[in-house]
Amino acid sequence: MSDSDLVVALKAGWDIEARKIAYLPVGAGGYHWTVDGRWFLTVTADESGPLERALRTARALRRDAGLSFVVAAEPGHGGSPLWSLPSGPNLSVFPLVDGEAGSFGPHPADRDRVVDMLVALHRATPVVAAAAPPSDLRPPGGDFLRAAPTGDRWAAGPYAAAAQDLLATHAAKIEGWLARLADLAAGFGPARVVTHGEPHPGNILRTASGPRLIDWDTVRLAPPERDLWLLTGDPFAPGLDAGDAALARYADATGHRVSPAALAFYQLRWTLADVAAYARDLSRPHGPGGDAEDALGYLRGHLEG
Repeated sequence: MSDSDLVVALKAGWDIEARKIAYLPVGAGGYHWTVDGRWFLTVTADESGPLERALRTARALRRDAGLSFVVAAEPGHGGSPLWSLPSGPNLSVFPLVDGEAGSFGPHPADRDRVVDMLVALHRATPVVAAAAPPSDLRPPGGDFLRAAPTGDRWAAGPYAAAAQDLLATHAAKIEGWLARLADLAAGFGPARVVTHGEPHPGNILRTASGPRLIDWDTVRLAPPERDLWLLTGDPFAPGLDAGDAALARYADATGHRVSPAALAFYQLRWTLADVAAYARDLSRPHGPGGDAEDALGYLRGHLEG
């Protein structure tokens, strides 16, 4: 993929005449550029159907529900927020917003403002429910994780065999996590709201006009706890506290009784999704160092921690 591919796609999809394109080595799960100090581009290989629905939902949240904190993708010709590049991935275009994002992990002292954004987001559900893709409560990557230790020997890169050995060594732990996740999912109540999915500090952009929420490709209709577990004092600590001050603020504003089981479900699902994603990456062709070496370290940390 070259800059010229992006220039052609911007003109064809959005009628944008790009003059200066700069690559940004930031984020995860996609590739990013700025254009002329005005646009922020994202290229991702995610499945286009759910991705387009999620980005259209974010656009509706901003346009129809009036949520000004939503940084939504720009619609192109025909109204679609996506344009397929010749090499296969999808391009989306966002306004370039001047601000500073936080770091992944627990929220700092601004949790109340983030709670208030999520209250507004969840209340907007009736406006966008028909457009939003539904969430999947199945264990992420379960079949892959179960089959990986006994399948053909991984040899696609320098860390492939070590990753497969980790899955084999910790197969019982992984199976226990999968069973626990299924048990927790069986106890969900009927509440479904439009959720962001990853409202951690890395997706909160602090601007002169207040916080903005970015990265809407993960929008799904789901239990509120899909967002709420990331608002606890330490989302990755064992035994999340359903009485946490931020969650109490949410409950007071919405009347929703926060479910400890749902919090535990989404915390565990995050871990399993990470394990499956890192393992898949390392089962495919990769080279030494860089993201692949980091992936092996993160995989080991999840399984041995």
